[in-house]
Order: sequence, then structure tokens, then C-alpha cells
Amino acid sequence: MNLPTKITFSRIIATILLIIALFVLSLLGDIRTPMLGNTRINLIFLIIFAFFVIASYTDHLDGKLARKNNQVTDLGKFLDPVADKLLVSTMLIFLACTGVFSNYAHEQTAFIPVWCVIIMVARDTVVDALRFIGAQKGVVIAANIFGKLKTVLQMVAIGAVLLNDFPFHYMYPSNTNPYLTVTAFLVYAATFVSFMSGVIYVWQNRKVLAKN
Repeated sequence: MNLPTKITFSRIIATILLIIALFVLSLLGDIRTPMLGNTRINLIFLIIFAFFVIASYTDHLDGKLARKNNQVTDLGKFLDPVADKLLVSTMLIFLACTGVFSNYAHEQTAFIPVWCVIIMVARDTVVDALRFIGAQKGVVIAANIFGKLKTVLQMVAIGAVLLNDFPFHYMYPSNTNPYLTVTAFLVYAATFVSFMSGVIYVWQNRKVLAKN
């Protein structure tokens, strides 16, 4: 296992450990987690945010090292999308399940609506299935600009939710509807682009589905 693949594998292990940690926290009683000054940022969420940023960077790093050092392997090609989907899906589901972490996030107002998570996860499932079918027929379905834009918007939206709409919440009254904040619109944008990129993938590769 070369260095890029080890980095990818470590991201998978780290994400699994995060899931375990979040599960343990959800089992504990009421926790008054301190906030970061008057920013409304929960310190536990800040730690998760730091983890997410580092993990997202390793996604860029392992690919860069693999290409630079000519260390692209079949194992790496298999593990990299698995690590990406595991990380992003974990964050999406976690930030949609407000009831699970409510015992230690009393001031958390930003979240991701469940319907947004369903659309984004379903899109990834359809695209992955399409790529699998293409691979079976010898057709390589490459990523396009819409897929890359989707990834960027998802990461920005997840980061904004983890930071509880900071610093945007200073722009409007504290009683603003959480569905009408800047962070909420970032989530909607990520959801819309995710859906549209999935439609574009299917349309551009429709011949793969029809090919015998």
C-alpha cells in the first residue's frame, strides 16, 4: 500500500472513528457544551469542522501525490470514492438529524433538511450505479464540471452549517427563520446543483444504459 492509498485509508478510519464518537456523545446525558464567545459556534461542532477541513484536504492531497509520483493503483481508485462518499454522507446525515445531537448542541440553529440529504445521497447512488454499469461495458464515465461544482458547494454548505451560520448570522435578527439564512441557501444551492449534475450525468451517458 503506497502513501496516497494510506492517506485515503486513514480518512476512512478517521470517519468511522468520528461516527463512533458522535454515537457515544448521543448516549450521554445533557451536556452544556461551551460556545466560542458570542459567535454561537458550539465547540464540539468546531472540532468536527476542523476534522472535516483536514479530511477534505487529504482528499485533494492523496490524489495529487498519486498523480505526481505515478502511484495510481486499482486499490486507490476503489478506496478514494468510498472515502469521499463516507465522509460527505456522514456529515450530511449527522447535520440533518438534529434530534440525535440536541443533548450537546442547544444553541445550534443551522441544519440540513432531510429532503436535501435524500436528494444528494440518491444522486450519488445513481451516478455510482451508472459508472458501475459503464465499467461493466468498458465505458469510462469521467467527472465533469457540474460534479466538481457539486462537491465544492457541498463542502462549503457543510462547513457553514457546522459553524452555525457564522459569520452570516450577524447580518440579520437572531429570530430569523433558519430556512431563510445564508447557510440555508448554500445548502439549497448544493442540493440543486447536486440534482442537476445527476440529471446531466444520466443524460450525457444515456447510451450506456441502452447499450447491450
